Amino acid sequence: MKWNRLIVYAALVVLAVLFLVPLAVVVVNSLRSSQEIAATSMIGWPRHFAFKNYPDAWDRFCMAEHCWGIEPYMVNSLAMAIPATLISTLLGAVAGYSIALWRFRGDQVVFGVVTLGIFLPEQMKLIPWVVVLRDLALMNSIGGLILIHIVQGMSFTTLFCRNYYVSIPLDLMKAARIDGAGFFRVFWRIVLPLSPPILVVTVIWQFTGIWNEFLFGVTFTSGANQPVTAALISLSAAVTSEPMYGVQSAAVLIAALPTLLVYLLGGRYFLRGLTAGAVK
Repeated sequence: MKWNRLIVYAALVVLAVLFLVPLAVVVVNSLRSSQEIAATSMIGWPRHFAFKNYPDAWDRFCMAEHCWGIEPYMVNSLAMAIPATLISTLLGAVAGYSIALWRFRGDQVVFGVVTLGIFLPEQMKLIPWVVVLRDLALMNSIGGLILIHIVQGMSFTTLFCRNYYVSIPLDLMKAARIDGAGFFRVFWRIVLPLSPPILVVTVIWQFTGIWNEFLFGVTFTSGANQPVTAALISLSAAVTSEPMYGVQSAAVLIAALPTLLVYLLGGRYFLRGLTAGAVK
Protein backbone atom coordinates (compact mmCIF):
# COMPACT_ATOMS: atom_id res chain seq x y z
CA MET A 1 0.00 0.00 0.00
CA LYS A 2 2.87 2.34 0.81
CA TRP A 3 4.51 1.69 -2.55
CA ASN A 4 1.24 2.36 -4.37
CA ARG A 5 0.99 5.74 -2.70
CA LEU A 6 4.60 6.57 -3.56
CA ILE A 7 3.97 5.67 -7.19
CA VAL A 8 0.91 7.91 -7.29
CA TYR A 9 2.79 10.83 -5.72
CA ALA A 10 5.73 10.35 -8.09
CA ALA A 11 3.40 10.34 -11.10
CA LEU A 12 1.68 13.51 -9.86
CA VAL A 13 5.05 15.23 -9.37
CA VAL A 14 6.18 14.29 -12.88
CA LEU A 15 2.94 15.54 -14.42
CA ALA A 16 3.11 18.77 -12.41
CA VAL A 17 6.66 19.39 -13.61
CA LEU A 18 5.66 18.75 -17.23
CA PHE A 19 2.78 21.21 -16.95
CA LEU A 20 4.79 23.88 -15.12
CA VAL A 21 7.99 23.83 -17.20
CA PRO A 22 6.57 25.99 -20.05
CA LEU A 23 5.24 28.51 -17.53
CA ALA A 24 8.58 28.56 -15.72
CA VAL A 25 10.41 29.25 -18.99
CA VAL A 26 8.10 32.19 -19.75
CA VAL A 27 8.47 33.60 -16.22
CA VAL A 28 12.27 33.37 -16.32
CA ASN A 29 12.47 34.87 -19.82
CA SER A 30 10.29 37.77 -18.73
CA LEU A 31 13.12 38.72 -16.37
CA ARG A 32 15.86 38.43 -18.99
CA SER A 33 16.85 41.05 -21.52
CA SER A 34 16.20 40.29 -25.17
CA GLN A 35 19.90 40.72 -25.90
CA GLU A 36 20.80 38.08 -23.34
CA ILE A 37 18.25 35.64 -24.72
CA ALA A 38 19.48 36.21 -28.28
CA ALA A 39 23.11 35.71 -27.23
CA THR A 40 22.45 32.51 -25.25
CA SER A 41 19.22 30.50 -25.56
CA MET A 42 15.55 30.60 -24.68
CA ILE A 43 16.22 28.49 -21.59
CA GLY A 44 18.52 29.91 -18.94
CA TRP A 45 18.71 31.80 -15.67
CA PRO A 46 18.94 35.62 -15.90
CA ARG A 47 22.41 37.07 -15.51
CA HIS A 48 20.82 40.43 -14.73
CA PHE A 49 17.15 40.77 -13.88
CA ALA A 50 15.39 42.96 -16.46
CA PHE A 51 12.36 44.14 -14.48
CA LYS A 52 11.81 46.91 -17.01
CA ASN A 53 10.32 44.32 -19.37
CA TYR A 54 7.01 44.62 -17.52
CA PRO A 55 6.47 48.39 -17.83
CA ASP A 56 7.71 48.19 -21.42
CA ALA A 57 5.20 45.44 -22.17
CA TRP A 58 2.41 47.40 -20.48
CA ASP A 59 2.55 50.70 -22.34
CA ARG A 60 5.57 50.91 -24.67
CA PHE A 61 5.94 47.64 -26.57
CA CYS A 62 5.14 47.85 -30.29
CA MET A 63 2.39 45.54 -31.53
CA ALA A 64 0.98 45.67 -35.06
CA GLU A 65 2.63 49.04 -35.77
CA HIS A 66 1.28 50.64 -32.59
CA CYS A 67 3.66 51.32 -29.70
CA TRP A 68 1.16 51.52 -26.85
CA GLY A 69 1.82 48.11 -25.29
CA ILE A 70 -0.94 45.78 -24.18
CA GLU A 71 -2.69 48.27 -21.87
CA PRO A 72 -5.57 49.19 -24.24
CA TYR A 73 -6.13 45.55 -25.13
CA MET A 74 -6.29 44.61 -21.45
CA VAL A 75 -8.89 47.34 -20.96
CA ASN A 76 -10.86 45.92 -23.90
CA SER A 77 -10.78 42.43 -22.40
CA LEU A 78 -11.93 43.69 -19.00
CA ALA A 79 -14.71 45.74 -20.61
CA MET A 80 -15.78 42.59 -22.46
CA ALA A 81 -15.32 39.86 -19.84
CA ILE A 82 -16.85 41.52 -16.77
CA PRO A 83 -20.30 42.46 -18.14
CA ALA A 84 -20.54 39.32 -20.29
CA THR A 85 -19.72 37.15 -17.26
CA LEU A 86 -22.22 38.86 -14.95
CA ILE A 87 -25.08 39.02 -17.45
CA SER A 88 -24.66 35.45 -18.73
CA THR A 89 -24.48 34.17 -15.14
CA LEU A 90 -27.65 36.02 -14.13
CA LEU A 91 -29.56 34.89 -17.22
CA GLY A 92 -28.33 31.33 -16.79
CA ALA A 93 -29.44 31.37 -13.15
CA VAL A 94 -32.93 32.53 -14.11
CA ALA A 95 -33.14 29.99 -16.94
CA GLY A 96 -31.88 27.13 -14.77
CA TYR A 97 -34.28 28.12 -11.99
CA SER A 98 -37.28 28.20 -14.33
CA ILE A 99 -36.44 24.81 -15.85
CA ALA A 100 -35.63 23.09 -12.55
CA LEU A 101 -38.26 24.52 -10.21
CA TRP A 102 -41.05 25.92 -12.39
CA ARG A 103 -41.93 22.91 -14.47
CA PHE A 104 -43.80 23.57 -17.69
CA ARG A 105 -44.76 21.58 -20.76
CA GLY A 106 -41.70 21.02 -22.92
CA ASP A 107 -39.22 22.15 -20.26
CA GLN A 108 -36.86 19.25 -20.98
CA VAL A 109 -36.95 20.04 -24.69
CA VAL A 110 -36.03 23.65 -23.94
CA PHE A 111 -33.25 22.47 -21.64
CA GLY A 112 -31.89 20.15 -24.32
CA VAL A 113 -31.93 22.88 -26.98
CA VAL A 114 -30.17 25.36 -24.69
CA THR A 115 -27.45 22.94 -23.65
CA LEU A 116 -26.98 21.81 -27.26
CA GLY A 117 -24.95 24.97 -27.73
CA ILE A 118 -22.20 23.47 -25.57
CA PHE A 119 -21.51 20.76 -28.13
CA LEU A 120 -21.64 22.80 -31.33
CA PRO A 121 -18.23 23.72 -32.79
CA GLU A 122 -17.45 27.42 -32.59
CA GLN A 123 -16.51 27.54 -36.28
CA MET A 124 -20.02 26.68 -37.44
CA LYS A 125 -21.38 29.70 -35.55
CA LEU A 126 -19.20 32.27 -37.32
CA ILE A 127 -21.47 32.95 -40.31
CA PRO A 128 -24.67 33.34 -38.23
CA TRP A 129 -22.83 35.70 -35.92
CA VAL A 130 -21.56 37.71 -38.89
CA VAL A 131 -25.17 38.23 -40.01
CA VAL A 132 -26.36 39.15 -36.50
CA LEU A 133 -23.54 41.60 -35.79
CA ARG A 134 -23.85 43.17 -39.24
CA ASP A 135 -27.59 43.75 -38.83
CA LEU A 136 -27.08 45.19 -35.33
CA ALA A 137 -24.15 47.37 -36.44
CA LEU A 138 -21.90 45.75 -33.84
CA MET A 139 -19.11 44.52 -36.08
CA ASN A 140 -15.60 45.36 -34.84
CA SER A 141 -16.79 46.44 -31.42
CA ILE A 142 -16.50 45.27 -27.83
CA GLY A 143 -20.29 45.42 -27.60
CA GLY A 144 -20.53 42.77 -30.30
CA LEU A 145 -18.18 40.46 -28.41
CA ILE A 146 -20.17 41.00 -25.21
CA LEU A 147 -23.36 39.93 -27.01
CA ILE A 148 -21.64 36.83 -28.42
CA HIS A 149 -20.29 35.71 -25.05
CA ILE A 150 -23.59 36.32 -23.27
CA VAL A 151 -25.46 34.11 -25.72
CA GLN A 152 -22.68 31.51 -25.94
CA GLY A 153 -22.26 31.39 -22.17
CA MET A 154 -25.92 30.80 -21.37
CA SER A 155 -25.58 27.14 -22.37
CA PHE A 156 -22.99 26.53 -19.65
CA THR A 157 -24.59 28.68 -16.98
CA THR A 158 -28.07 27.21 -17.55
CA LEU A 159 -26.68 23.67 -17.32
CA PHE A 160 -24.74 24.35 -14.12
CA CYS A 161 -27.55 26.27 -12.40
CA ARG A 162 -30.27 23.84 -13.40
CA ASN A 163 -28.30 20.87 -12.01
CA TYR A 164 -27.76 22.78 -8.77
CA TYR A 165 -31.32 24.00 -8.35
CA VAL A 166 -32.91 20.55 -8.70
CA SER A 167 -31.50 19.78 -5.23
CA ILE A 168 -33.52 22.61 -3.63
CA PRO A 169 -36.51 21.15 -1.73
CA LEU A 170 -39.76 21.75 -3.55
CA ASP A 171 -41.47 22.37 -0.20
CA LEU A 172 -39.77 25.77 -0.10
CA MET A 173 -41.26 26.60 -3.46
CA LYS A 174 -44.74 25.42 -2.46
CA ALA A 175 -44.68 27.40 0.78
CA ALA A 176 -43.61 30.55 -1.06
CA ARG A 177 -46.35 30.14 -3.65
CA ILE A 178 -48.95 29.65 -0.93
CA ASP A 179 -47.77 32.92 0.63
CA GLY A 180 -48.38 34.63 -2.69
CA ALA A 181 -44.81 34.89 -3.99
CA GLY A 182 -44.48 34.97 -7.75
CA PHE A 183 -41.75 33.82 -10.13
CA PHE A 184 -39.23 36.58 -9.54
CA ARG A 185 -39.93 37.05 -5.83
CA VAL A 186 -39.21 33.36 -5.20
CA PHE A 187 -36.02 33.71 -7.22
CA TRP A 188 -34.73 36.82 -5.40
CA ARG A 189 -35.87 35.90 -1.88
CA ILE A 190 -35.32 32.12 -1.78
CA VAL A 191 -33.32 30.73 -4.68
CA LEU A 192 -30.69 33.44 -5.09
CA PRO A 193 -29.60 33.44 -1.41
CA LEU A 194 -28.99 29.68 -1.77
CA SER A 195 -26.97 30.14 -4.96
CA PRO A 196 -23.49 31.49 -3.99
CA PRO A 197 -21.70 28.13 -4.50
CA ILE A 198 -22.95 27.67 -8.04
CA LEU A 199 -22.66 31.36 -8.90
CA VAL A 200 -18.98 31.26 -7.96
CA VAL A 201 -18.53 28.28 -10.27
CA THR A 202 -20.25 29.96 -13.20
CA VAL A 203 -18.46 33.28 -12.70
CA ILE A 204 -15.03 31.64 -12.62
CA TRP A 205 -15.88 29.39 -15.55
CA GLN A 206 -17.34 32.18 -17.64
CA PHE A 207 -14.69 34.78 -16.88
CA THR A 208 -11.87 32.38 -17.70
CA GLY A 209 -13.49 31.15 -20.89
CA ILE A 210 -14.35 34.65 -22.12
CA TRP A 211 -10.94 36.08 -21.27
CA ASN A 212 -9.07 33.25 -23.02
CA GLU A 213 -11.37 33.09 -26.05
CA PHE A 214 -9.52 33.74 -29.30
CA LEU A 215 -11.61 32.80 -32.34
CA PHE A 216 -14.38 35.38 -32.02
CA GLY A 217 -11.97 38.11 -30.95
CA VAL A 218 -9.70 37.69 -33.95
CA THR A 219 -12.61 37.20 -36.37
CA PHE A 220 -14.95 40.04 -35.41
CA THR A 221 -12.54 42.75 -34.21
CA SER A 222 -9.37 44.35 -35.46
CA GLY A 223 -6.92 47.08 -34.54
CA ALA A 224 -7.52 48.92 -31.29
CA ASN A 225 -10.84 47.13 -30.68
CA GLN A 226 -9.31 43.70 -30.17
CA PRO A 227 -9.21 41.88 -26.82
CA VAL A 228 -5.80 41.01 -25.47
CA THR A 229 -5.81 37.37 -26.61
CA ALA A 230 -6.41 38.41 -30.22
CA ALA A 231 -3.86 41.21 -29.99
CA LEU A 232 -1.15 38.89 -28.70
CA ILE A 233 -0.76 37.34 -32.15
CA SER A 234 0.84 40.65 -33.13
CA LEU A 235 3.61 40.25 -30.57
CA SER A 236 6.04 39.17 -33.27
CA ALA A 237 5.14 42.17 -35.46
CA ALA A 238 7.38 44.62 -33.62
CA VAL A 239 8.68 47.57 -35.58
CA THR A 240 12.25 46.65 -34.71
CA SER A 241 14.07 43.82 -36.43
CA GLU A 242 15.41 42.42 -33.16
CA PRO A 243 13.11 39.89 -31.47
CA MET A 244 11.97 41.20 -28.08
CA TYR A 245 11.60 37.86 -26.32
CA GLY A 246 11.90 39.28 -22.82
CA VAL A 247 9.20 41.92 -23.31
CA GLN A 248 7.01 39.45 -25.16
CA SER A 249 7.19 36.99 -22.27
CA ALA A 250 6.28 39.75 -19.85
CA ALA A 251 3.30 40.73 -22.03
CA VAL A 252 2.06 37.13 -22.08
CA LEU A 253 2.24 36.90 -18.28
CA ILE A 254 0.43 40.20 -17.83
CA ALA A 255 -2.32 38.98 -20.16
CA ALA A 256 -2.67 35.76 -18.13
CA LEU A 257 -2.68 37.50 -14.76
CA PRO A 258 -6.45 38.16 -14.41
CA THR A 259 -7.42 34.51 -14.88
CA LEU A 260 -4.64 33.38 -12.54
CA LEU A 261 -5.91 35.78 -9.88
CA VAL A 262 -9.48 34.57 -10.33
CA TYR A 263 -8.43 30.98 -9.72
CA LEU A 264 -6.13 31.84 -6.82
CA LEU A 265 -8.83 33.87 -5.07
CA GLY A 266 -11.81 31.65 -5.86
CA GLY A 267 -10.36 28.21 -6.52
CA ARG A 268 -11.52 26.61 -3.27
CA TYR A 269 -15.02 28.00 -3.74
CA PHE A 270 -14.98 26.65 -7.28
CA LEU A 271 -14.36 23.12 -5.99
CA ARG A 272 -17.04 23.50 -3.33
CA GLY A 273 -19.54 24.62 -5.92
CA LEU A 274 -18.77 21.70 -8.18
CA THR A 275 -19.18 19.17 -5.38
CA ALA A 276 -22.41 20.90 -4.28
CA GLY A 277 -24.12 19.83 -7.49
CA ALA A 278 -22.87 21.98 -10.34
CA VAL A 279 -21.87 18.95 -12.40
CA LYS A 280 -23.61 15.60 -12.17
